[in-house]
Amino acid sequence: MERPKWVAILTGVVAVLLGVGYLLLGQLLDFRGNLLPAPMEIIFNLKF
Repeated sequence: MERPKWVAILTGVVAVLLGVGYLLLGQLLDFRGNLLPAPMEIIFNLKF
């Protein structure tokens, strides 16, 4: 094969792997469940 075809195939494979990895990361983070918000007392007691 010519070099440009190999570059296109490699780029496509990398793009697909990144896309699948992104979707898996989103599923993993979503699987953890709901996160609790910070207590309001801590937020209002901060002194700047």
